[in-house]
This record gives sequence, structure tokens and C-alpha cells, in this order.
Amino acid sequence: MTAAKYVAIITDGNGRWASERGLPTVDGHRAGADTLKARLRDAAELGIEELTVYSFSTENWSRPAEEVEGLMRMFGERISSETPELHEEGVRMRFIGRREGVSAELVERMAWAEETTAANGRIVLFVAFNYGGRAEILDAARRFDGGSEEEFQRLLYAPEMHDPDLLIRTSGEQRLSNYLLWQCAYSELVFRDELWPDFDRSALEACLGEYETRQRRFGSRT
Repeated sequence: MTAAKYVAIITDGNGRWASERGLPTVDGHRAGADTLKARLRDAAELGIEELTVYSFSTENWSRPAEEVEGLMRMFGERISSETPELHEEGVRMRFIGRREGVSAELVERMAWAEETTAANGRIVLFVAFNYGGRAEILDAARRFDGGSEEEFQRLLYAPEMHDPDLLIRTSGEQRLSNYLLWQCAYSELVFRDELWPDFDRSALEACLGEYETRQRRFGSRT
């Protein structure tokens, strides 16, 4: 099997990581954001062309208000502070998900980051924010007049996104949790026990190595 070029990650375990250390939950999310930045750089060095991460799901609004507010604040701060640096490193940023319920200021920052990095081609970082796989399919279905799978795919949030070769989930959980349900129909799945802030380069390399040992048949027998 060839190396994975398109990788998606469910970055799970930030809250548990903080709880184990007696820290506020938002500190776990900050540690997770630091890990994401580091693994994004590793991914680019390892030849990955697209990295898609689950940042905030449509179900996460049900979390405690203090946690949600802290996440929104941190998310906006990170976009503002890190976009120029990622731009210099050749990262293209794309945000996928619903904009309803997200503050106008944050939507504006996301648009700014996308516009600033639009011409970059070293690696694409897709950030699933206020995202749900069923919501994405439902939103596309509302606008679908019939036709082929390819025509339906053009109505998804990021029709240019490739289907992930590999989906990784951290923290020991073994489910998709409403993530990229359309795109991951034939993705290889790897589950890791590390909490996301502890997911280091060697863990990423191990996941990529496991992918290369598998044989993808896409329904055939050969």
C-alpha cells in the first residue's frame, strides 16, 4: 500500500488530560491546540497533503457554558495569532461546518484566515468547526436535485477535500462520533490510547506505518 496522503483525526481527550492534572478544561484544549500545531508540521514533513481535524462538533454546544465560551475565545485567539505563521509555512487553512450560532467576529476571523492562506499549497488544514457529519449530508441533500455521487459531493462543505485515506482517533474511544460520515466510507481506521495532548510525532508515524501494512480493496476481492 502507498503512503497516506489524506489524513483525518478525531482529536479526543483534551478534557480528560486536564482533569488528570487537576487543571481547568480549557487548559486541556490549549495543550491540544499546541499538539495540533506540532503534528501539522510533522504531517507536512511526512508528505501528508491534507490534514482534517475535528475541532468543535455540533453536539459540543451542550457542554458547560464556561467550557464553550473558553473554547470560542481560544479558537479566535489562535486564528489571529497563528495564521500569519502558518501562512509563512505554506499551510492553507479551510474551515468546514455550519456558521449558524457562531459569532460574527469569529466567522470573520475564519474567513480572514482562509483568504490569507488561499494560495498556499504545502499542506491543507481542514478544521471541522461547528461540524457534524449528518448535518453536512442534510445540508447538501436540501440543495440536491438528483444525479450522481459526484454531483452530490460537490454540495458538501469542502467539495475539494479528498476522502481520507486514514482516520485516527485518540483517547481509546472507537467510534466515528458523527465525523466525516460521507468522506470516510472507505477510510482505514486507527485507534490510539493516548489522550490527544500526548499524541506525539512517533504516534503519528506509527499510525502511518500501520496504514501502510493494510490492503485496501474498496469492495473487491483482490
